[in-house]
Amino acid sequence: MPIDESRPFRPVRIAVLTISDTRTLADDRSGETLAARVEAAGHVLADRRIVKDETDTIIETMAGWVDDPHVDCIISTGGTGITGRDVTPEAVEALCDKLIPGFGELFRMLSYQSIGTSTMQSRALGGIARGTFIFALPGSTGAVKDGWDGILSLQLDNRHTPCNLVELMPRLTER
Repeated sequence: MPIDESRPFRPVRIAVLTISDTRTLADDRSGETLAARVEAAGHVLADRRIVKDETDTIIETMAGWVDDPHVDCIISTGGTGITGRDVTPEAVEALCDKLIPGFGELFRMLSYQSIGTSTMQSRALGGIARGTFIFALPGSTGAVKDGWDGILSLQLDNRHTPCNLVELMPRLTER
């Protein structure tokens, strides 16, 4: 998975959303980890928020970012488990025009190396909503590291070969 250093890097504008009934900005370790990695990679942290595990609130927040021309990608952390309060996948699916099944599959493959069969409890997923990428990661810092370091940092780097998501961005809304 080489990076072609001869290509100029193009930063992606990424909004980070933590979904939690209990976290605040002061103790949101997974959101902070993700935001720090986004910025360290040279991308623009377009916005960062925390919302409760409520489908309507998640959809409203993400839809606002989807409609914002200054946001290219949304990455959420939290709410992807299988308990009654975990509703992030349902919210993301309601917004998306297309799902990216390979993201969740690849995430669980990488996560298996860290946490074994417990990865089956994750419903991490990716999709596209009106030209904006959306990726939903579990709420642990380990999951954020697996998802960002192992997948998103590469696919959101236009220099990644043989292909990457950034190259597709201008064509996401074609019909």
